[in-house]
Amino acid sequence: MRALKYAAAASLLAVAPLASAQQLSIATGGTGGVYYPIGGGFAEIINEHLEGYEASAEVTGASVENMGLIMRGDADLALVLADTALQAYEGSGDFEGRQIENTRALASVYPNAVQLVVLEDSDIESLADLKGKRVSVGAPGSGTELNARALLEANDVTYDDFTPQRLNFNETADAIRDGDIDAGFWSVGPPTSSIMNLAATRDIRLIGLSDEEIANAQEEEPVFAAYELKAGMYDGMDEAVQTISIPNVLVVNADMDEELAYNLTKLLFERIDDLIAVHPAANDTTIEFTMESTPVPLHPGAIRYFEEVDAEIPDKLRP
Repeated sequence: MRALKYAAAASLLAVAPLASAQQLSIATGGTGGVYYPIGGGFAEIINEHLEGYEASAEVTGASVENMGLIMRGDADLALVLADTALQAYEGSGDFEGRQIENTRALASVYPNAVQLVVLEDSDIESLADLKGKRVSVGAPGSGTELNARALLEANDVTYDDFTPQRLNFNETADAIRDGDIDAGFWSVGPPTSSIMNLAATRDIRLIGLSDEEIANAQEEEPVFAAYELKAGMYDGMDEAVQTISIPNVLVVNADMDEELAYNLTKLLFERIDDLIAVHPAANDTTIEFTMESTPVPLHPGAIRYFEEVDAEIPDKLRP
């Protein structure tokens, strides 16, 4: 009996450090996009290299929902599109009347490319051709829908002109494959698994944007930038396609402990090769990209790290 008591005590001691670990929740997106593998990869890095913390990636509706989770304290970190983060910080757009002034960034992680996909034999050749069609504009509360709406409205196409479907990435791919919709938007780091899987089963095309359409979009959303989807990115994609991109930002609440924010930022950049091994989009996770692309102030803990590595921090990124 005494041996059993000692064994039980030893068992309790063995699990005590795990039980006392602080839990960190990383809000991502759907499993068919890039947020989930990037968030999951960073969670693994935290679990392996940040003593006293355990992190997990949570499936969500992506950017808009994620900002709400940060505001309410239901997530500790979140991946969001730059325009979503900026709207939340300023209280504009979808966040009019519900400003999240406590929005802070640790880093900009990679750019999303807006990708408009149709089947190869579709008669859709441009944004204007979406009129009268069935089109997925992204999951409710996603950055994809924000980007799709801004791009379309800047080019005189509204939801009244077509039948909008609010589907996540995997649902959009399935609906295109099955002929249930005519086109679908993705705003995601390329290449993305859901489009790759669709291209493996059906012949597809990506609809390019004209210089004028891009300029119109940039006038609507200054965070948009021209972006080229490289030839060969997906099966059957023989030529490069011009589109727009938007940065993705790793955000936290300003109330996050400064030491924790410092350690998370340091860990992200010092273990970036581990994240690149999870998804190639992390090749764009650089200090330079953060300084050029982040639309909201950095957390003081992140600033401390960037100062240590002698980064030139723009004044607008200091709270």
